[in-house]
Amino acid sequence: MAIFFQEEQKTFYLEGKDVTYAFFINEVGYAEHLYYGKKIGRDDLTCIRKSGGGSGTSIIPGRMEMWLQPGFYASYHDFPSELSFFGTGDYREPAVGYQDKTGSRVVELLYDGHEILAEKPLPAGMPGMRGGETLVLHLKDSITAFACDLYYTIYEETGVVVRRAVYRNLSTDAVRLNRAYSFTFTLPDMDYDVLSLPGAWARERAIERIPMHHGVVSVDSKRTSSSATMNPFLALARKNAGEETGDVYGFSLIYSSSYVLKAEGVNGGTTLVTGGIQDFDFSWTLEPGEGFDTPEVVLAYSDRGLGGMSRSFHDAYRDHLINPRYVKKPRPVVINNWEGTYFNFDAEKLMSIAKAVEGTGIDTFVLDDGWFGKRDDDTSGLGDWVVNTKKLKGGLTDVIACVNSLGMKFGLWFEPEMVNEDSDLFRAHPDYAIGLPNRARCRSRYQYMLDLTRKEVRDTIVDSVNRVLHENNIEYVKWDYNRNVTESFSFGRDPQRQAEFAHRYALGLYDLCERIVNANPNVFFEGCSSGGARFDPAMLYYFPQIWTSDNTDAEARTLIQYGTSMVYPLSTMSCHVSAVPNHQTGRTTSMETRADIAHLGATGYELDTTKFTTEEKVKIREQVAQYHQMEDLVLYGDLYRTENPFESNYFGFMLVAKDQKKAMLTLYQRVTKCNGDLKLFKAAGLLPDTDYFVPELNRTFKGSTLMNVGLRAAFARGDFATVTYHFVAQNA
Repeated sequence: MAIFFQEEQKTFYLEGKDVTYAFFINEVGYAEHLYYGKKIGRDDLTCIRKSGGGSGTSIIPGRMEMWLQPGFYASYHDFPSELSFFGTGDYREPAVGYQDKTGSRVVELLYDGHEILAEKPLPAGMPGMRGGETLVLHLKDSITAFACDLYYTIYEETGVVVRRAVYRNLSTDAVRLNRAYSFTFTLPDMDYDVLSLPGAWARERAIERIPMHHGVVSVDSKRTSSSATMNPFLALARKNAGEETGDVYGFSLIYSSSYVLKAEGVNGGTTLVTGGIQDFDFSWTLEPGEGFDTPEVVLAYSDRGLGGMSRSFHDAYRDHLINPRYVKKPRPVVINNWEGTYFNFDAEKLMSIAKAVEGTGIDTFVLDDGWFGKRDDDTSGLGDWVVNTKKLKGGLTDVIACVNSLGMKFGLWFEPEMVNEDSDLFRAHPDYAIGLPNRARCRSRYQYMLDLTRKEVRDTIVDSVNRVLHENNIEYVKWDYNRNVTESFSFGRDPQRQAEFAHRYALGLYDLCERIVNANPNVFFEGCSSGGARFDPAMLYYFPQIWTSDNTDAEARTLIQYGTSMVYPLSTMSCHVSAVPNHQTGRTTSMETRADIAHLGATGYELDTTKFTTEEKVKIREQVAQYHQMEDLVLYGDLYRTENPFESNYFGFMLVAKDQKKAMLTLYQRVTKCNGDLKLFKAAGLLPDTDYFVPELNRTFKGSTLMNVGLRAAFARGDFATVTYHFVAQNA
């Protein structure tokens, strides 16, 4: 058991690996937060509560007697909250916005019972974490019959807590939600920094750390996607917290549409965290008897700094979120033709690219954009998922046969959510594209977005994509998404319910994934969104890996992959070796450097292989073999970030096996310094008293020596150099 209820104090204890999450039902029936942190005993924690209230305090409705009792505080505003609500004296960020037919927006959601489930159900129509004993806390407003069920799951092996809310209309009249957040969480002070992952196209998931302050710190997206501009993640780190020391609380939202996460410094000195579905341009009508499920949020506590938080997220997502068919299995090593050819190819060119990598260990050929419809550039063809037989004589058959004859799998690119104006689909169904009547649509990359809120649109996409997959021997799909919604409007929907669009798009997207991914269980799906613009946990439920960024430059990728690793396992990052000068930055780096950085994820290649020299082909064969030797560390090892490229001239990732018997340290030096200072690089995560053989040095060291003294790295001369060290336990 992971969930315990102490009936006398009405206290719930959720216990996982080294952590306790505790809250209780207080004297007025309010779910009051007590503690989340290192594991503690099941003691009565009510003695730690704040007492007293200031002049002007808004007393709980009908409970004036509480104000008169010495030592009590009597305002909802002062309770550490599990779910905050509006209109009864609480002036903090509410988790729910409600309005009934009278115009009343006041609710008072108090305890109405609980139940403990052996298995966690998924939120309706959305992905979520699998398994786990789950507490369902029932809250209800006694006047309006508006209710909320709070779901709590804790995983014993990782200690992460999964939370969400379901809002229910138990009245006989329709009500409207104007806000529907997933959770509220409270910390007893404000001595934290707020860490987030902002970015843009080609520089996704940078790290920003700012002091917590009074008022609201918010990270969000209004793009109907999780976005490259801000990842759906927020962390609170103690001021003294570093990579491997100090307390950190992480919050990761399993959602792919517009969202918001907020940390509020409250005037009483506490910090309230809340968020979920973006409430800007949002409302949702709940008919009598209906419920509204919010997306799940994953909370991770660490007393071992940011690294400990990240490893908790990595383990939880590998064990309970990512498709178990693929999560710990070797990934396809891909050659993708995109940067090698762009749209300019025919069957002979594609086959020559595949033949050029024969014998290298590359096992999957992926045909990118340009194979379908009338598609010679990005101005036409999207939506017409039929093979362009003018470009590919005989269709895909000859290319697939050639690839398969080389012992390789064949993969194909799709962008199912998009349509060009110059396409047969748009000419037949212009209303399928998102847009407003009598108003010109915004274009992006010459394309519009299909309205996934409509079932007939989804049916058309499912039929056309599945037909291609079923008629051909396709074993890999790259699913792209290259623009964001601009006009949030759906033809034919009730004008009063258009503000439901962004969430309905998410539900439509998940339905599309269910019907395509699950209909093709033997196809490996990779996500993509102009690179990493929809790199979120919800998409990882369907796609075991995501194209991390369109920027394949090794220097830029050290920053992008470092930031991404704050939440996401290395195995989820699709990382390719591409041509130089790099197509995005113009930078030239060595083949060794490009491979060493790309091997810190699901690796592959993206260039014109017909231009390989004999020496380069031999080098690639060696690189792929080296990757396979350590692939288990990428798939399910522990990550230690040893050097931060945002703060120094260096990057360092240490991958350590779960049993700590082998490890790999990859180091990168951005700029060479002539006659520079001595720099020692310390290992991490090893067994202190175990001997480790380092083959690159032909030396053996104690784990404690490697972690406390370190190694002097032998970088090659020149900028942008890498070096890799392996550690093999002796007699362990």
